[in-house]
Order: sequence, then C-alpha cells, then structure tokens
Amino acid sequence: MNKIIAYFLIVFLFLPSLCLGAEEGISLALDEAVAIALRDNRDILLKAEDVKKAQLKIAEANAALFPTLDFTGSWTDTRGLYPKDISKSATQATLKQYLYQGGKIVNTIKQNRDEFEVSLALLDKAKLETILTVKKAFYTLILADEFTGLNEAILSNTREHLKAAEARYLTGEVSQSDILRLQESLSSVESAYEASLNQAESSRAVLNNLLSLDKDVKIIPEGEFSYEPREVIFDEAFLRALEARPEIRQYLAQEKADKRAIEIAKSDNRPSIYASWDYYSQSTSTLSFSPIKGWQDYNIVGLTFSWPLFDGWATKAKVEQAIVDLKATQLNKGKVIGDIALELKNAYLALKNATSKLRAAEADITLYQDRVRDLTQKYSKGIASELDKQDADLSYRVALFNQKESIYDYIVAKDAFDKATGGM
Repeated sequence: MNKIIAYFLIVFLFLPSLCLGAEEGISLALDEAVAIALRDNRDILLKAEDVKKAQLKIAEANAALFPTLDFTGSWTDTRGLYPKDISKSATQATLKQYLYQGGKIVNTIKQNRDEFEVSLALLDKAKLETILTVKKAFYTLILADEFTGLNEAILSNTREHLKAAEARYLTGEVSQSDILRLQESLSSVESAYEASLNQAESSRAVLNNLLSLDKDVKIIPEGEFSYEPREVIFDEAFLRALEARPEIRQYLAQEKADKRAIEIAKSDNRPSIYASWDYYSQSTSTLSFSPIKGWQDYNIVGLTFSWPLFDGWATKAKVEQAIVDLKATQLNKGKVIGDIALELKNAYLALKNATSKLRAAEADITLYQDRVRDLTQKYSKGIASELDKQDADLSYRVALFNQKESIYDYIVAKDAFDKATGGM
C-alpha cells in the first residue's frame, strides 16, 4: 500500500515537469542529429539489410563447395498382382560431390562477393546522402528559427511605428493616408511572421522525418553558424572524388560481377564431373519367385561425366544477355563519372559564390554597427528618439541575419562539396 502511494506521489510531482519538457522539446546538437540519423534513418536501415542479404548470398554460394546428402524412404504394398500380397520397404542415402562444373561454382562465389561490395558501396552512398541532408535540414531549421525571431522583432517595431503615428495623427502631424499605409505594412509584416512560423515548422518536420522521430517531437537545434574559409582546387577534388565516391566503387564491383555472370552463363555449355555414393536398403515380405526375404543392403560408388552438346542455343543467348548487362554497367559507370564531375563543379561554384557573399555581408555589418553607435550617442544626448534607436538596432539585426544567411549558404555549399568528393 505504501509503495502504491509513493508511486502516485512521484507521478503527480514529476508529471508536470515531464509535460513541460515535452512542450519545450528536445535540444539536439548537429553531431547528435547525425548520429541518430545514421542509427535510425530508414533508408540506411534498408541498405544495411541489403548488405546482410548479400552476406547470406555468399554463404549460399559457398554451399556448392560441400557435398550433398539426401535420404529417401518408401513403403509399398502390392495387392492383386501376385498370388500373395507383397509389401516392400526401401531406403536410399545418396552422397554427391561436384568435382568440376565448368567454373560455375567458383564464379558464382566470386560474383556474390562482388555484389556484396556493391551493397556496401550503396550503404556508404546512403550514409553520405543522409548526412548531407540532415546537416542541411539542421542548419535550415536554425536559420528558420532565426528568421522567425527577426520577423517578430520587425512586427514589434512596426506596431510601435503605428502607435507613434496614431498619436501624431491626433495632433494633426500625420495624415490619414499615412496611417493606412502603416496599417497595410503591419498586415504584410504579420503575414510574413506567420509564414516564417510555418516555414520553421516545416523545417522541423523534415528533420523529424530524417531522424525517424515522432511527428509531435519538437527539435530545438543547438549550434551557431560558424565557418572557416578555405581554398579548394577543383582538379585535386575531382581526382579525390574518383577514388573516394561510393558510386565509383559500386560500378567497379558491379563490372566484376557482370564479368563473372558471363562465365557462369558459359558454364552451362561446359562439361561437369561429380562423384557419388549411394547406399540402398530394402525389405520384401515374401516373393513367389525368389527365396530372398528380409533386408538386403548394398551400395554403389560412381563417377559421372556429363557434357551438354546442344541446348538449342540457350547458353549462347544467356551469354549474350550477360554481355549486354556488362556493357550497360560500363555505360552507367561513364555516366556516373560525368555526373560526379558536374555535381562537383556546381558545388565548387556555389562555394565560390557563397564566399563572395560573405565578404559583402561582413561589409554591411560594419556599416550598420557604425550607424547603431552613432544613433546610440545621439539618443544619449536627446537628439534621437527611442524609436530611431530601435530602427537602427533592427537594421543591424537584419544585417546580422543576412550575414548568417550567407554563412548558411557557405556551410551548405561546403558540405555539398565535401559530399561530392566522397567525404563528410
């Protein structure tokens, strides 16, 4: 009874704080978000299952290296054929081992190993794409929250301007049209603020989906926009991409697997050799024409050579299909190399553009800092009003947001460039 009372006391004491934590959301740093995505993202989990399946396919192919053992048992009762009904029991055990199968076994094992490398490359590709998408979504959410805060400040400032104009209207200092223009501006700012709230919510939903979190979980991203400018050389990056990109490894492995498929198809028209051992045991109740009764055991050892001489050109058609698959893989590999070069070039140009925008944003910051300093001094001397000072502060805040937006563009471009080179 005391335990039950204690349980309810704990629930009533801590439930409000738990609910408050749910309303406030969960704070996540970028590294934590990436770690959760690598662990729980469904695209990555699906590719990981493909890797497991490819491993099992290797084990399946290796099974052909071992002998097979089959057991068969039967019982029959023959009635009405002989003067006396006859019942018969028989068992058979067969041990069979392929010694040569036209290279099919070896090439099948190697083909499955190559396809395992393909699945690993696809998993690495999914990880790279997920990391890039999560980083972009994370920074987009930070920027969206910043934009919401900026619009809230603009909304507050616009309301202050409208209130001041309405006070001056009563004294005849401003006209009715001025009031109407300010009211229209306020309506536009309110609409922009609402749109920024929706944009932030949409960005949060995208990040939730990438992290496989419940839709009602509110993520609060922790972090600031920071960057370290660096010089990049396109040719070096392209060579690095050709070595590191998982797509290159994928098609190199697929090319090897397709070559193995050609040899596997050719093996259907090659001889095969297998050794076998059969053990028979049977019992007949009685026979009118044989004195033998009871169980009889014997075994047969054999070596079988088989060579299909003509199959209606089925093997030829299979080989040609495998050759077509190889050519398609080679064409896709060339296309992927071209796509990587284009992706890298676009990321390189985006990075250069973002760098130039950063310089312009930093110049604006200096300008608005000086303006805030000047109006602060005028306000302290009574030359400028409180509203003038708020306008200057707001303009400086807009310039800061523009700088953060430029840093956001730079970070996204840098991450895209890193992903294009095969590293994140």
